[in-house]
Amino acid sequence: MRQLTAWLQSLGILVLLAVFFMLLFYTDNKYQTPPPYGKSGVIALKEEDLERENPIFLIDGWTLTDEKVKNQPTYIGEFSNLQRGDLSASPHGRASYQLILRYEGGPRIVSVDFPQLSFQYAIFLDNKQLARGTGNGRITFLLKSGEHALRVETSSKLGYYSGMYFPPALGTAETLQRVDSIRNFAYALAFLLPLTLALFTIFLWRTGGNINRWFGFLCCFYALYMFRYFVQLFAMPAAQYWFLVQNLAFYGLCFSVVQLTVLACEFSGGKIWRWVRMVLFIWPLILFILCLLIPVFSWAVSLHGKLTDMYYVFTFCSAAFFASRGTEAESLEIRAMRAGCSVFGMGLIVNLFYSNFFEPIRFFWQFEWCGLYLVAVFGVMMVLRSRRVLRENDALTNHLEEQVKERTQEVTQLLEERKAFFSDMAHDLKAPVFATQSFIKAIRKSGVGVDMELQKYLDQAEAKQWEMARRLQGLSAINALDRIKEEPVRISLKEMLSEIYAAYHGEAEVRSVYFIVEEPEQDAFFMAQPEKLNILFENLIYNALKATDKNGNIQVSGRVENQKIYVDVKDSGCGIPKEELPFIFQRFFVGENNRATGTGLGLYIVQSIVEELGGTIEVWSVVGEGTRFRMEFPQDI
Repeated sequence: MRQLTAWLQSLGILVLLAVFFMLLFYTDNKYQTPPPYGKSGVIALKEEDLERENPIFLIDGWTLTDEKVKNQPTYIGEFSNLQRGDLSASPHGRASYQLILRYEGGPRIVSVDFPQLSFQYAIFLDNKQLARGTGNGRITFLLKSGEHALRVETSSKLGYYSGMYFPPALGTAETLQRVDSIRNFAYALAFLLPLTLALFTIFLWRTGGNINRWFGFLCCFYALYMFRYFVQLFAMPAAQYWFLVQNLAFYGLCFSVVQLTVLACEFSGGKIWRWVRMVLFIWPLILFILCLLIPVFSWAVSLHGKLTDMYYVFTFCSAAFFASRGTEAESLEIRAMRAGCSVFGMGLIVNLFYSNFFEPIRFFWQFEWCGLYLVAVFGVMMVLRSRRVLRENDALTNHLEEQVKERTQEVTQLLEERKAFFSDMAHDLKAPVFATQSFIKAIRKSGVGVDMELQKYLDQAEAKQWEMARRLQGLSAINALDRIKEEPVRISLKEMLSEIYAAYHGEAEVRSVYFIVEEPEQDAFFMAQPEKLNILFENLIYNALKATDKNGNIQVSGRVENQKIYVDVKDSGCGIPKEELPFIFQRFFVGENNRATGTGLGLYIVQSIVEELGGTIEVWSVVGEGTRFRMEFPQDI
């Protein structure tokens, strides 16, 4: 049932395209315009013919003169080059096309457009040269009643087109300007739209994978292919050679279609794809070489045309094969590729069977329409695919956020449980630890059976008990710090320094230590928890008091610089040995001078609080001269 639906979808696309191209054939085709028609070297014109909405296309009635024939009747588009079916003759050379304009009516200023004369040309009216150049040509003249001889002389040396292959258009300046405006706008849109899409996909090439990259290539190749119109329009210096660039762009377009089909359909037949890819590389190379050989070998132009048609068919068959052999899932990409293959196939059909029967008046050739549809189909696919990826990413992000939130709650609960466990453990262990210390003291005091060996064991047991008691004290301090849950408030630097002086100068005086607090001239503020600040300075100042002898000094100062708050705590005490400085902020580290009383947690707690406030702490110390701690906090402006 799914296969039947897929075939019906493809058939529906083909039918719609067929109807569309049929409408184009009868509404935008130079070969389907109404009379007048030329005959026997003459086209008869009346004044009312110049009033029509469309120009008069000078297709019939021309006579051709070249190296082999003279005044041979022909119509423009009958032959693509000067071989005219004779493969032994050269496709290039000089040719002259002549048509008599027999006009009845009042004098009118008219123009004649000669499109895509990519070779050297000269245009004459009544034996007077009016234009010469390469690319598109146009002449403007006063059309009077009577007969006027219009002659176009061409000279070509390369390319697969020669002579005049695209019918000229005659009309008033207003009529031709209206048609040109529509055509210029259409080609500008067809050039800029895929180029814009290509530039947009450049930003997705790194993250979007190969599909985005090859969609960008498809758009670039199509834009380059359509640029040929402007090369001819503005008669750029490369007009004679642009057919080579145009061919390469078309080969790249075909290859991009097949590559996109393989990627989107997730085709897994790597060996088959390698062979097809090699053919798709080698075949255009052969066609390119044949283009270069056309001026040398007369048969090269015919062989190039046949191989080009075969290349179109091979490309379409490859894309259709990979689309049918891809993944079984009916995904967006599969449907888009099927639609793209249908469009591509219809383009090949009209290109093969409508040659010399269709040339657009205002818009595009059928295969150019198909290329534009391909860009549109793949562009819609990219948009829908990107939306799907964004939805999946949003869903994944929301899922991850939920998971992170859930895991965060679990971790928070685990940390709370761990803190409670350590708090209970510290509380429960205090009694047996201190009881053991009491037993050791009782044994020492009684002296019963205490010899030198037992005394040694008692000393070791007492040292371990003291170490355990010290660590329990530290655990209690950390647990007390963790239980502080108050919200940070705005702290004034001046007020904080005043409170520090009020809290500690009395105890410093008792110890005969000078306690000095220096406030900054300008106040500043920072965010902190007051209780944790008290713990921070309590640890620093009591450490300083223990390290400072009588008549020494302790100085606390604050300053503001570059939106940072700096607080220094400096003493003139014993100092810290150089080898101990790198370790003083480590948990449970006790210096040599503090073995008897230190817990090894004071400075660890100080550093933890400073970092929690978003600050840093540094230390300088010299043995016998003192120690300075400097804290840096972000200012709250």
